[in-house]
Amino acid sequence: MNKTNYQTELDRILQNLAERGETPTLLMHSCCAPCSSYCLSYLAEYFYITIYYYNPNISPASEYQKRVQEQQRLIRELPVKHPVSFQEGQYDPERFFAMAKGLEQVPEGGERCFRCYEMRQREAAIAAKEGGFDYFTTTLSVSPHKNAQKLNEIGLRLQEEYGIRYLVSDFKKRNGYLQSIALSQEYDLYRQNYCGCVYSQS
Repeated sequence: MNKTNYQTELDRILQNLAERGETPTLLMHSCCAPCSSYCLSYLAEYFYITIYYYNPNISPASEYQKRVQEQQRLIRELPVKHPVSFQEGQYDPERFFAMAKGLEQVPEGGERCFRCYEMRQREAAIAAKEGGFDYFTTTLSVSPHKNAQKLNEIGLRLQEEYGIRYLVSDFKKRNGYLQSIALSQEYDLYRQNYCGCVYSQS
């Protein structure tokens, strides 16, 4: 089965925007400052971005708060062409645990993770629709541990469901992940050693 090259599709979208001289609004779901660093430096050239921080999967609460603060600090300090805003979703860990019920022993990168992708992307789609944004997307595909094919399949399905355009991506391409590491070092960002949920700590 041939996999779609989402970086090529993103290139085409960005080229069209540049040719038309348009700068749309983009609600970008982010899991943490390090993952968003490259995505912001890349896409703020083409969009007015609002970072949407919705991650009820993160435990404990102190870890969640630390990541929120680092995300906000990065937005303040990262020089970008168009200003970036911040919007925080509801932190409701019980919702994540209810979603993960029965999947606690599934290995990292499996069905539990796919459902977590969808839970967070769905909230982003709803927030983008309610906020009148032109597009929504997620930074998750920058990680080599995240399934970009699955993330884009979910995003495109939500696009149809909510009538809000999903910006396809595979941010790890073109050394995006390595660039995120370099930016994390440059801005001395707190870089966690696990995805976020209690199941990814083992």
